[in-house]
Amino acid sequence: MSAKGSETRERILSAAEPLILRQGFAGTSIDDILKATGLTKGAFFHHFNGKGELARALVERYARNDYELFERFSAEAEAATEDPLAQTLHFLTAFEDFIERLREPVAGCVFAAYTYEGLQFDPAIHAFIAQSFRRWSALYEKRFEAVLASYRPARPVTARELADTIMAIVEGGFILSRSYNDPIIVARLSRQFRQYLELLFVSRIGRARSGPGRSS
Repeated sequence: MSAKGSETRERILSAAEPLILRQGFAGTSIDDILKATGLTKGAFFHHFNGKGELARALVERYARNDYELFERFSAEAEAATEDPLAQTLHFLTAFEDFIERLREPVAGCVFAAYTYEGLQFDPAIHAFIAQSFRRWSALYEKRFEAVLASYRPARPVTARELADTIMAIVEGGFILSRSYNDPIIVARLSRQFRQYLELLFVSRIGRARSGPGRSS
């Protein structure tokens, strides 16, 4: 695909995502997307054979961008310290800092939007979303497994439970962010989870608190 073609395709996807998050997939027409982009139907159908193909491209793009962001936070944490708990606190703080720099509430999660409108999508898309959630969870779970291998928690907990908890916090935070028109509520909720981790591993927290700059 030429550079101009890639730019047009990205323009369509960038316009379609907020529309779908705001209006729903069923409530967003191709004409809505064309109005937002100023493109013709010919331009749209040059890149997508219909809304079904657009839906797949959108969710793949969202998954790729989302995972690349969290991989970057992970790499930064690993470069900052070798301690697994300090790495995890650093990772969470990097995410919080990213959210706090946003000027508008997070538009929402494409995975959640597609799940709410389950009947609009074919089984392959649902399978892709489930796989993406598992991949995201595995990134967290690997971190928590390393922490639990080095630190004894104050209460019984598994790496999977901790991973599911932070994922639920982030996904739920997106809903509250839009509902309250509060762009940083996700960061505040993540900070509460980070403080929970500090309490959970309080017997050894002295070594781990030297994260990326703050502990609360």
